[in-house]
Amino acid sequence: MTAPHDAPAAPAADHKPPQLRRSRQSRVIGGVCGGLGRYCDIDPVIFRIVLGVLTVTGGIGLIFYGFAWLLIPAEDDDENEARRLLSGRVEGPALAAVLMALAGCGLFLSMLNNGSLLAFAMLLSLAVAGSAVWSQRRRLTAPESPLDPVTAQAVADAPPETKAPPAPGTPSWWRDPIVKDGSTGPVPSGYLWGPAGTVVDTMWTDTRPPVGYVREPAATRGPRSIGGLVLLLALIAGGLGTGLSWASLPIATSLQIGLASALLVFAVGLVVSSFLGRTGFGTIMMACLTAVLLAGAAALPKSITSEWTRSTWTPASVATVQHRYELGSGVGTLDLGGLAVPAGRTLTTGAEVGAGRIKVVVPKDVTVKIDAEVGLGDIQLPGEGKHDVDVAPGRKTVRTLPPPAGAKPAGTIELRLQVGLGQAEVTRAAS
Repeated sequence: MTAPHDAPAAPAADHKPPQLRRSRQSRVIGGVCGGLGRYCDIDPVIFRIVLGVLTVTGGIGLIFYGFAWLLIPAEDDDENEARRLLSGRVEGPALAAVLMALAGCGLFLSMLNNGSLLAFAMLLSLAVAGSAVWSQRRRLTAPESPLDPVTAQAVADAPPETKAPPAPGTPSWWRDPIVKDGSTGPVPSGYLWGPAGTVVDTMWTDTRPPVGYVREPAATRGPRSIGGLVLLLALIAGGLGTGLSWASLPIATSLQIGLASALLVFAVGLVVSSFLGRTGFGTIMMACLTAVLLAGAAALPKSITSEWTRSTWTPASVATVQHRYELGSGVGTLDLGGLAVPAGRTLTTGAEVGAGRIKVVVPKDVTVKIDAEVGLGDIQLPGEGKHDVDVAPGRKTVRTLPPPAGAKPAGTIELRLQVGLGQAEVTRAAS
């Protein structure tokens, strides 16, 4: 009597990795952290804490959560919120995700000058992303527990599952073309049964519908689009906000009022469209563009005005020199060439122009200490060519210029020059 053969090994189970879906059970706002925790096999509280820290240190947390809410579908839904937005269906969750992402973008733009916080946020994001990837790969590559011999033998000997054809009258996509004996016409390729309308469209050649056929009602039109009206109202609000404050306020403040008014109209339009009517993806893009322009207007110098002027300041003596000269937009000239600064004395003055050009003429025999800063533009000092113009952002110069050779040394002039957009120039008097 021969020994029985070993039972064949059971086939490996079809282990499918979990799909990234937003959780509906473990959620606080949109279920993003709950879905990430289940997908990466990490406690969702860790993601919530990290996103909170990234929010207060640069707005990256809000940006990530908003876009994740838009792009990741829920666990029982095959369509994400972004696709609904593209089809013109602006609903409450999609609106909340867009507003969250916009708020995060505004906070991120306001933190661009703080490099240390942004560096910390980037390092924390990379650390969390690396931990999540490692945790998921560890779970997917973990060895599966083998089946016991009895279960493995039962699985191997089990016959394939048999399924009966669907019963008539129930929806099905089962095909069975019928060919009558002696027929010469084309073989019908329609469905024997299924949803209403499938049999008539493919099986019937007569214009009369079959008995019991019910024609489906025509598709009704969806809610009317209000995107054009929202855009028109936003343009009107932006134009009125900027135009009414253009003459009395600086350009930066006037632009901020107009853009903030337009952004408010877009926000109200998105809220209204979630209940009445609908808006398309273009409205979302225009709202994002308006938010970016608003952040750019906030970065403009507050001293730029809408009136372009030319001013010349010529103090008669050292005692009459002001500590600071200011000009909104235009060309300002500070002529100190006729002053006699005694040796051993220091004269301190400065000038500021929001947009335009500031020119300072100093006496020939003085020592000049220059501290010049230009947001976007050029700085020209004595000895440089007139055509040597180098326009760049964030120009800053701190230099000390001694009197030219052969001149009798006099006192010292300290200049503090600030130009938001334009040029700062320092030159010596001819005599």
